[in-house]
Amino acid sequence: MTVRPAIIIFGAAVRPDGGPSLTLRRRVKAAAAFGATLADPLYIPTGAQGQHGPPEAEVMARLLQDLGVPGEAIRQEPSGTDTLSSARACARLLRGHEGPVWAASSGYHLPRCVALLRAFGLPARAAPAPEAAHGFLDRWWWRAREGAALPYDLALVLWERATGHAPEGRPRD
Repeated sequence: MTVRPAIIIFGAAVRPDGGPSLTLRRRVKAAAAFGATLADPLYIPTGAQGQHGPPEAEVMARLLQDLGVPGEAIRQEPSGTDTLSSARACARLLRGHEGPVWAASSGYHLPRCVALLRAFGLPARAAPAPEAAHGFLDRWWWRAREGAALPYDLALVLWERATGHAPEGRPRD
Protein backbone atom coordinates (compact mmCIF):
# COMPACT_ATOMS: atom_id res chain seq x y z
CA MET A 1 0.00 0.00 0.00
CA THR A 2 1.19 3.45 -0.81
CA VAL A 3 0.94 6.85 0.85
CA ARG A 4 1.77 8.74 -2.34
CA PRO A 5 -0.65 11.61 -3.04
CA ALA A 6 -2.86 11.04 -6.07
CA ILE A 7 -4.27 13.82 -8.24
CA ILE A 8 -7.18 12.71 -10.42
CA ILE A 9 -7.61 15.11 -13.33
CA PHE A 10 -11.07 14.95 -14.86
CA GLY A 11 -11.19 15.26 -18.63
CA ALA A 12 -12.72 17.79 -20.97
CA ALA A 13 -13.05 18.08 -24.72
CA VAL A 14 -10.26 17.49 -27.21
CA ARG A 15 -10.33 19.79 -30.25
CA PRO A 16 -10.85 18.46 -33.79
CA ASP A 17 -7.11 18.84 -34.44
CA GLY A 18 -6.36 16.52 -31.50
CA GLY A 19 -5.16 19.32 -29.24
CA PRO A 20 -6.55 20.16 -25.81
CA SER A 21 -9.49 22.51 -25.42
CA LEU A 22 -8.89 25.58 -23.28
CA THR A 23 -10.78 23.94 -20.41
CA LEU A 24 -8.67 20.78 -20.63
CA ARG A 25 -5.44 22.78 -20.79
CA ARG A 26 -6.43 24.88 -17.74
CA ARG A 27 -7.33 21.80 -15.69
CA VAL A 28 -3.99 20.16 -16.44
CA LYS A 29 -1.96 23.31 -15.77
CA ALA A 30 -3.71 23.84 -12.42
CA ALA A 31 -3.20 20.18 -11.45
CA ALA A 32 0.50 20.33 -12.37
CA ALA A 33 0.98 23.55 -10.40
CA PHE A 34 -0.74 22.02 -7.38
CA GLY A 35 1.19 18.77 -7.75
CA ALA A 36 4.46 20.71 -7.66
CA THR A 37 3.63 21.59 -4.03
CA LEU A 38 3.31 17.90 -3.05
CA ALA A 39 5.92 15.21 -2.46
CA ASP A 40 6.04 12.78 -5.41
CA PRO A 41 2.39 12.93 -6.54
CA LEU A 42 0.80 10.41 -8.87
CA TYR A 43 -1.18 12.11 -11.63
CA ILE A 44 -4.20 10.27 -12.99
CA PRO A 45 -5.60 11.95 -16.10
CA THR A 46 -9.01 10.55 -17.03
CA GLY A 47 -11.13 10.43 -20.13
CA ALA A 48 -11.83 8.15 -23.04
CA GLN A 49 -11.89 8.83 -26.74
CA GLY A 50 -14.32 11.68 -27.35
CA GLN A 51 -15.72 13.10 -30.54
CA HIS A 52 -12.28 14.25 -31.74
CA GLY A 53 -8.65 13.22 -31.51
CA PRO A 54 -7.03 10.82 -29.09
CA PRO A 55 -8.43 9.95 -25.64
CA GLU A 56 -8.63 12.85 -23.19
CA ALA A 57 -6.33 10.99 -20.75
CA GLU A 58 -3.65 10.67 -23.44
CA VAL A 59 -3.83 14.36 -24.35
CA MET A 60 -3.57 15.31 -20.67
CA ALA A 61 -0.62 12.95 -20.11
CA ARG A 62 1.25 14.66 -22.96
CA LEU A 63 0.46 18.07 -21.49
CA LEU A 64 1.68 16.97 -18.07
CA GLN A 65 4.95 15.78 -19.58
CA ASP A 66 5.29 19.06 -21.51
CA LEU A 67 4.94 20.79 -18.12
CA GLY A 68 7.81 18.73 -16.69
CA VAL A 69 5.95 15.87 -14.99
CA PRO A 70 7.93 12.64 -15.46
CA GLY A 71 6.13 9.86 -17.33
CA GLU A 72 6.49 7.46 -14.38
CA ALA A 73 4.41 9.88 -12.26
CA ILE A 74 1.46 9.59 -14.68
CA ARG A 75 -1.03 6.75 -14.81
CA GLN A 76 -3.70 7.26 -17.46
CA GLU A 77 -7.30 6.17 -16.88
CA PRO A 78 -8.72 6.21 -20.44
CA SER A 79 -11.92 4.21 -19.96
CA GLY A 80 -14.23 6.82 -18.39
CA THR A 81 -16.72 8.33 -20.80
CA ASP A 82 -18.23 10.75 -18.26
CA THR A 83 -17.63 12.02 -14.74
CA LEU A 84 -19.37 9.09 -13.08
CA SER A 85 -17.53 6.36 -15.00
CA SER A 86 -14.21 8.16 -14.54
CA ALA A 87 -14.77 8.34 -10.77
CA ARG A 88 -15.73 4.66 -10.70
CA ALA A 89 -12.65 3.65 -12.69
CA CYS A 90 -10.35 5.73 -10.50
CA ALA A 91 -11.81 4.18 -7.36
CA ARG A 92 -10.96 0.74 -8.78
CA LEU A 93 -7.51 1.94 -9.80
CA LEU A 94 -6.79 3.33 -6.33
CA ARG A 95 -8.22 0.42 -4.33
CA GLY A 96 -5.92 0.02 -1.32
CA HIS A 97 -4.37 3.46 -1.79
CA GLU A 98 -3.72 5.09 1.57
CA GLY A 99 -2.38 8.47 0.49
CA PRO A 100 -4.40 11.62 0.00
CA VAL A 101 -6.58 11.85 -3.10
CA TRP A 102 -7.22 15.14 -4.83
CA ALA A 103 -9.74 15.87 -7.57
CA ALA A 104 -8.62 18.39 -10.19
CA SER A 105 -11.15 20.01 -12.49
CA SER A 106 -12.90 23.27 -13.20
CA GLY A 107 -14.41 25.04 -10.20
CA TYR A 108 -18.00 24.38 -11.25
CA HIS A 109 -17.23 20.66 -11.70
CA LEU A 110 -15.20 19.99 -8.55
CA PRO A 111 -18.09 19.47 -6.09
CA ARG A 112 -19.49 16.61 -8.21
CA CYS A 113 -16.05 15.07 -8.77
CA VAL A 114 -15.27 15.07 -5.05
CA ALA A 115 -18.74 13.78 -4.08
CA LEU A 116 -18.53 10.89 -6.57
CA LEU A 117 -15.01 9.89 -5.54
CA ARG A 118 -16.13 9.89 -1.90
CA ALA A 119 -19.25 7.88 -2.79
CA PHE A 120 -16.92 5.28 -4.30
CA GLY A 121 -14.90 5.18 -1.07
CA LEU A 122 -11.96 7.49 -1.78
CA PRO A 123 -11.10 10.21 0.77
CA ALA A 124 -11.10 12.87 -1.95
CA ARG A 125 -10.59 16.59 -1.57
CA ALA A 126 -10.66 19.36 -4.15
CA ALA A 127 -7.40 20.61 -5.61
CA PRO A 128 -7.28 24.34 -6.38
CA ALA A 129 -9.38 25.07 -9.45
CA PRO A 130 -7.99 26.88 -12.48
CA GLU A 131 -9.02 30.39 -13.36
CA ALA A 132 -12.53 30.42 -14.83
CA ALA A 133 -12.53 30.21 -18.61
CA HIS A 134 -16.11 31.38 -19.05
CA GLY A 135 -18.04 34.59 -18.59
CA PHE A 136 -20.39 35.21 -15.68
CA LEU A 137 -23.56 33.83 -17.34
CA ASP A 138 -21.76 30.79 -18.71
CA ARG A 139 -20.37 29.99 -15.26
CA TRP A 140 -23.87 30.11 -13.78
CA TRP A 141 -25.19 27.85 -16.57
CA TRP A 142 -22.44 25.30 -15.82
CA ARG A 143 -23.18 25.50 -12.08
CA ALA A 144 -26.88 24.85 -12.73
CA ARG A 145 -26.00 21.91 -14.97
CA GLU A 146 -23.72 20.46 -12.27
CA GLY A 147 -26.43 21.05 -9.65
CA ALA A 148 -28.74 18.77 -11.63
CA ALA A 149 -26.07 16.20 -12.47
CA LEU A 150 -24.86 15.66 -8.91
CA PRO A 151 -28.04 14.14 -7.41
CA TYR A 152 -28.59 12.11 -10.60
CA ASP A 153 -25.08 10.62 -10.46
CA LEU A 154 -25.29 9.98 -6.72
CA ALA A 155 -28.58 8.14 -7.27
CA LEU A 156 -26.80 5.96 -9.85
CA VAL A 157 -24.03 5.21 -7.33
CA LEU A 158 -26.66 4.18 -4.76
CA TRP A 159 -28.30 1.97 -7.39
CA GLU A 160 -24.93 0.39 -8.14
CA ARG A 161 -24.29 -0.29 -4.46
CA ALA A 162 -27.77 -1.77 -3.98
CA THR A 163 -27.71 -4.00 -7.07
CA GLY A 164 -23.99 -4.72 -7.34
CA HIS A 165 -23.65 -3.48 -10.92
CA ALA A 166 -23.51 -0.20 -12.78
CA PRO A 167 -26.39 0.96 -14.96
CA GLU A 168 -25.55 0.59 -18.66
CA GLY A 169 -26.13 3.03 -21.48
CA ARG A 170 -25.38 6.25 -19.59
CA PRO A 171 -24.98 9.21 -21.92
CA ARG A 172 -21.67 11.04 -22.01
CA ASP A 173 -21.39 14.26 -19.93
